[in-house]
Amino acid sequence: MRTEREMTDLILSVAKADERIRAVYMNGSRTNPNVIKDDYRDYDVVFTVTETESFIGDKDWLLNFGEPLIIQEPDSNDLGWGIGRDFTRRYTWLMLFKDGTRIDLGVEIIEETATSFTADTLTVPMLDKDGILPVIPPSNDSGYWIKPPAKEQYYGCCNEFWWCLNNVAKGIARDQFPYAMRMYTEIVHAELEKMTEWYIGINNNFTVTSGKWGKYFKKYLPPDLYKMHIHTYSDGDYTRFWDAIFTACDLFRTLAVFVAAHFGYTYRQHEEDGMREYLRKVNDKSL
Repeated sequence: MRTEREMTDLILSVAKADERIRAVYMNGSRTNPNVIKDDYRDYDVVFTVTETESFIGDKDWLLNFGEPLIIQEPDSNDLGWGIGRDFTRRYTWLMLFKDGTRIDLGVEIIEETATSFTADTLTVPMLDKDGILPVIPPSNDSGYWIKPPAKEQYYGCCNEFWWCLNNVAKGIARDQFPYAMRMYTEIVHAELEKMTEWYIGINNNFTVTSGKWGKYFKKYLPPDLYKMHIHTYSDGDYTRFWDAIFTACDLFRTLAVFVAAHFGYTYRQHEEDGMREYLRKVNDKSL
């Protein structure tokens, strides 16, 4: 891969040579002082431009950054994502190059920068030809810190976790593996991840982020709890799937009781008891 200095110089040289580009700023993992530095971090870059149409109309200018392996245009209509988007204000390319470097590059007009530049605490100005970028605090991840749960959020998380396990169990009983796994991973496990975040937040005074989809769980969880978390994932074997489910139940209870005690909430044991009884009966086919 190219070095960070090489990529920074390249990004700035492209911007300086193009009169349509008036400012450049970066956000994302490369601007986060708390992230462990590695070569796989993306370059999340925004060019503030006079207009977007010419950049979209002739995309050969992107070759300045190297030979791409693959490009995604999330604002386009190709996958239906860009329906209703105003391309005259902003447009983005996600680019992975042959040397493994990735750039997520957006172009946006000055009026868009006026609001987006200050919206993300992980922002670093790189170039400002006209003095249009306001002064901002040093880049930090405070905008991504875990937030304490309101009482309603806590009770809703617990109820959703325990209730939706009945759908997982029924999917297994009916040999509907895709349905059962999707219900488990997208609904039930998502609530486990919320509770995990609150546990981490409490132990770090709510001044850290667990990262997108828990990518920093290993950093902040005690080894025994992280090991349990890993064992909440399964494969296509129903026996191991049941093991993962019951591990998730044990882990959720451990975390939820801790969070409840911290905030003075009441852990509703009857929800757990009722669902565990149902799970056991479905698992041993006694219903």
